[in-house]
Formats: sequence, structure tokens, C-alpha cells
Amino acid sequence: MRDKRLAKIKKWILLSVISVGLVCMAVNYLKSQKPDEKGGGGIWSFLGAAATRQIQKTYFLLPAYLEEGKEDGNPVRLAQEILLGRMPIYSYAMEYGGQEQTEDGSMAEIIMRQEGTDEDNKNIEESHLDYGKDALHIENSMLEEMQRENRTHTGQEEAPAQQEDVQEPQDTQEPAQEEIAVPEGFLKPEEPSYTYDWSEDWGYNELVSNFYAIDNTTLLKEEYMNLDSLLYSDLSVNQDAEGPQILIYHTHSQEAFADSVLGDKSTTIVGAGEYLAQLLEQEYGFKVLHHTGEYDVEGRDYAYNNSLPALEEILEQNPTIEVVIDLHRDAVREGQKLVMDLEGRPTARFMFFNGMSYLRKKGDISYLENPYIQENLAFSFQAQVAANEYYPGIARKIYLKAYRYNLHLRPRSMLIELGAQTNTVEEIRNACEPLAHIISIVLGG
Repeated sequence: MRDKRLAKIKKWILLSVISVGLVCMAVNYLKSQKPDEKGGGGIWSFLGAAATRQIQKTYFLLPAYLEEGKEDGNPVRLAQEILLGRMPIYSYAMEYGGQEQTEDGSMAEIIMRQEGTDEDNKNIEESHLDYGKDALHIENSMLEEMQRENRTHTGQEEAPAQQEDVQEPQDTQEPAQEEIAVPEGFLKPEEPSYTYDWSEDWGYNELVSNFYAIDNTTLLKEEYMNLDSLLYSDLSVNQDAEGPQILIYHTHSQEAFADSVLGDKSTTIVGAGEYLAQLLEQEYGFKVLHHTGEYDVEGRDYAYNNSLPALEEILEQNPTIEVVIDLHRDAVREGQKLVMDLEGRPTARFMFFNGMSYLRKKGDISYLENPYIQENLAFSFQAQVAANEYYPGIARKIYLKAYRYNLHLRPRSMLIELGAQTNTVEEIRNACEPLAHIISIVLGG
């Protein structure tokens, strides 16, 4: 629809230019008529002069303005104002055909509204066509290779970690299998089960193909893909600080799971945030502030805008906070389930998410500036590496999208998609334990 509208606009602009050219030719002809016997220009010369003045006033106002020495304004802006006033077709083109090229207030509002709704990947098959429906997940081939290398190093013959992204219906005619005993406690691994070889050549293409899924709304600049900056940035925090070091909050506090209980926040993403905060405090010694403010009750459109003032106030009142985590759950198509078996327990898989403040077609989004993009990327990259090494298959690829998502508040800012709406509360709670361990690895230095 938009392409057809732009084609019509171009057609009318071309016709307008041709019309102006024909008028100018007619005027030149009129002005070239010989004077009458009384020495005057005659009616034709008079009409030609009048038409010339009108054309100059309409189409050549800016050059005349500059010739008169009135250069105190912005010529580009002046030209735009003149054309908008004098050429209705140009005004129409600017209003309806230029939304991809302008960054006015209305476009900013559209982007901010879109930012509030689009990090959930509801139409996963349509929105990730550039990367395939499985682009968000660690590829089976890569996972198998990690497991194969691990068996080679350790001399053990382990079965590859199971992935259960899509739960197929069970044949009710088959005999029921015995239930797997669920261990009471989570046993975090002391050593990684896989180790990357960082001495290899990890260029832009290698880093992107192994660690990232890039949404088609944005681009990942090559300047950000420096292995030293991503892997060796010191992200450790001062655990001796008297105040909180980590803030956990939820832009979308209303997100729930397959068996959440209506009215019971402990069974929603807020409950998951509370459990994650407890683990980070009790198991790893961090001081955590869990903010449970609700910013999406009436709708998600402006949730990021709504939450920003409260977050800024929290950070001003708690200057010791170095880490900001926005905890969400993803949205996937029904029938898909982000779950794996971990130590005999069904465990939701999760995804680290970065906003790039950069639109593929428009470039940098000036009114969603984030000076900490490199640090944000280092945070998610180190977390992804820790996840892949200690819990292969639990982390989907780092997802990059165009907007900012309030990740500009601190250098160590992260958005996490913990499972999806098809996961159970048990699977989500089970995932909080390896997630807390991964965060502690990164923030512990």
C-alpha cells in the first residue's frame, strides 16, 4: 500500500515539474513579443511579466530571499517551509510518504509505543523470516559439537543434552512411562561442561553466527563486535557496598505462565523475579532490590515510558546499584515450549535481549540514545558464554532489536526473557537457579 502511494506521489511531482517547465516556456514566449507602436509591451508583454513575478514568488522564493541578504535563518528549514506552503504536492509527500525518512514528534511517539510491545515475539514464524524459525535457539549441530568436544576432553560418553522446544502430543495408546524422580535441590556445576577456545579467530561473522539473532528491524555494527571488549570487560560489582548492587524489575508485570493462578503474583513473572532475587542474595551474597511496580496494567503500549521515571528515582535514591535487570517472559506460538531437562528437572530456557537504539532503514534513534550499548552487549555476551559453558542448550541466542528498552540506565543493564507463556511455574522456578548462577559468574568477575 505504501509503495503504491509513493509511486503516485512521484508521478504527481513529475507532472508538476513538467507543468512548471511548460509555464516557463510560455512566459518566455510572451516576454519575447515586440513592443507595440506606442513603445509599451502590449497586453502580451504585461501578462508575461506578471506571470514571471508570480512564478518567482512561488518557486524561487528561497534564492530571492538569500539574494536580499536575509541569511539569519536555516536555509534548509526555510526551503522546506516555503515548499510546504507553495507546493501542496510536496506537503502531501512529506506528510504521507516520508515517515521512513523523518524523525518528528509523531514518529517518535510511534517508535516509543512500538518499543512497549514488540520485544515479545508473538509471531515468531513471521517476524524472524531472515533467520528462520529456530534462529533464537542454539542450533542442534552446535550443541552436539559442544557435547562431542566435551566427551573428547573428559573421556566420558555422555548423551547430548535434550531439547524439548516443541512438545508433541502423546499417543494415549502407549503405556505410561514412570515419572522421573525430581531432585529436591539444585546442584550447580563446579566446572564448565564445555569451554570455548578463544585463541581461534573470532571475527564478526563467527561471533554473530554463534551468539546472536538479529531482528530485521536493526543492524549490528561491526564496531561492537570486538572480542576483547565483549569477553574481557570487567563487569564485577562491589559486593561490599552497604546498599543494593542489583535492581530487578518488570516492565511487563502482568506476564503469566501456563498454570499461573489468577490474582496470585507469586505465580507470575513478578514471583519469578522475587525468587531470582532471593537466590542472588542467599546463595551468592549480592544485595538485591526487587521493584514490583506495575506499568502495563491498562496496556503495554507505553510501558517503557511509564516505568522510566520510577526507575530513575530508584537509582537516584540507591546510588550503589550497578546492575539493572528487566525480567520478562517471552511469547511463542501455542504448541511450542521452551524447556529442557536439567538434572532430571524440567527447566525453562531463557534468552538475553539487547536493544540497539538503531533502525535498519533510519540509523541511530537520536531520542532513544543509549551511551552504554557496548557495555550492555558485553554483559549479555559474558552471560551467554557462561550459560553455554555450564548449561549447554539452556540459553537461546542473544536477540537484538531496534529500540532502547530502558537499557541506558546503567552500563550493566540487561533484559531477560525467562521462558514463555507455555511454560509452567515449576519450569520457570527451576530456571531461576541456573540463571542466578550465570549472573553470579559474570558479576563475580
